[in-house]
Amino acid sequence: MKYKPLIIAKWLLTGIVAFIFIGSAFGKIVPSTADIEVATKFGLTAQNFFYIGILELFCLLLFLIPRTGVIGTLFLAAYMGGAIATHLEHNEGIVPQCIIQAFIWIVAALRFPEITQRLIKGNIQQ
Repeated sequence: MKYKPLIIAKWLLTGIVAFIFIGSAFGKIVPSTADIEVATKFGLTAQNFFYIGILELFCLLLFLIPRTGVIGTLFLAAYMGGAIATHLEHNEGIVPQCIIQAFIWIVAALRFPEITQRLIKGNIQQ
């Protein structure tokens, strides 16, 4: 039998990740004038901003589904890597993006033990 509090904690942390990315995607899909100003500052049009929001939701959906969670983790990590690079390019702080990136990996390590096992044991086959 699985340890029930651990299962609840995994899904609670997954819900926090979902909350972060749904809020962020919603800000891109239905942007305010302030959001459009930020996008313009980064060299994006409103249409590109919209597509980025859709991409963000797609990555999150893959992360939430247990069968596709590992690939969703990789996509969210890549997405956040792009966010970090964009903020660095425009001389802005990257601490929030790095915290979210670390949080994604912590939640993924809890939800998908195979990720941690691969990192610890490596991929040595005889």
